[in-house]
Amino acid sequence: MKNIGEVIALHRKNRKMSQIDIASALEKYDIHIKNAAVSAWEKRNSIPSADTLLALCEILGINDIYTEFIGKNPNDPFKDLNDEGVKKALDYIELLKKSGDYQKQTTDIIDFQSRIMKVSLFTASAGTGNFIDDDNFEEVEIHDYVPRKASFGVYLDGDSMEPTFKDGQLVWFEQTECLDSGDIGLFYLDGKTYFKKYIVKAAGSFLQSLNTKYKPLPIGEYSTFKIFGKLAID
Repeated sequence: MKNIGEVIALHRKNRKMSQIDIASALEKYDIHIKNAAVSAWEKRNSIPSADTLLALCEILGINDIYTEFIGKNPNDPFKDLNDEGVKKALDYIELLKKSGDYQKQTTDIIDFQSRIMKVSLFTASAGTGNFIDDDNFEEVEIHDYVPRKASFGVYLDGDSMEPTFKDGQLVWFEQTECLDSGDIGLFYLDGKTYFKKYIVKAAGSFLQSLNTKYKPLPIGEYSTFKIFGKLAID
């Protein structure tokens, strides 16, 4: 194993940094020492702690810690190549990167912050004409993803919107009284609340299920009809 102080001194001098410069640079890592401590490391009177050593490596540009402080790295793929061979290997690695065929697959981790949301005390099929009154909701802390525009959530009851939406699923809505034809939303029609697709045709307006075994519900001229919200999707 190589002497830690000698390695630090060598790289410090190569970077034309003083011991005071090193002490000052370590402050960015919340490591507060005097330049005398750096001198002590280089004279082998003491050694830096593990976290300080890692900070020093970053400051001094030491990337291969094993080789610098221990010796020849047995896992170094370039250990048996001369300078020309290393250059050719690096050139080939760049070609592989540019081809795009060998990119490492990564998974994006999305950090969802919890939100306090209004969730209906009733299912979509059990609501009333006053469905969106505050008395019909409870505030719940939601840790899963909630669409940005969502105003409230409702649990579904039934299979009329399968296969896209399942029985018992919590669905989020943006509160609004206006929808375009083709929008999916939450509606009140003649005494019942429905989660359907809103369809407007020359022949009239309808609430349509996604499950084809259910017939569209016509919105008649004398129907009691309200729009509670639009399916929140972003």
